[in-house]
Amino acid sequence: MSNIHAVPHRETMKQSEMYFAFSALAGRLLLSPIFILSGIGKITGSETYLGYIGAFGLPFPMLCLLGAIALELGGGLALAFGYHTRIVGLALALFSLFTALVFHNGFSDQNQFLHFWKNAAMAGGLLQVTAFGAGVFSLDRMRQKPKRAM
Repeated sequence: MSNIHAVPHRETMKQSEMYFAFSALAGRLLLSPIFILSGIGKITGSETYLGYIGAFGLPFPMLCLLGAIALELGGGLALAFGYHTRIVGLALALFSLFTALVFHNGFSDQNQFLHFWKNAAMAGGLLQVTAFGAGVFSLDRMRQKPKRAM
């Protein structure tokens, strides 16, 4: 009896299925490092980030920092491995839009303008992940319950 959850063999996948599978994997792997590295940066430079968050007037800077670390590091890793991908993609998309609106809204500064649109572009990619899922090469696929033959 074959395992329906196993990653399909390359020989049994159609060319279009291979394109979709590798595109989904590449997309997740290209989106995730910015979150993982940013989360690590917030851990190693927490005092700087606390000051930055406080300067923008957000309440409870420590709680905001811990939430950002958890979301960026945990969400980035979950995205990379394709674990709960749709909900993680949506959470990271909303986080990206929130941070764009709060921290990168100084459009007269070209650097902030570009950071705003970088965050908006990341949110767009993450919404694609939310819409279409993780793809074949993911923990989500491996977690699916086997379908019973009738």
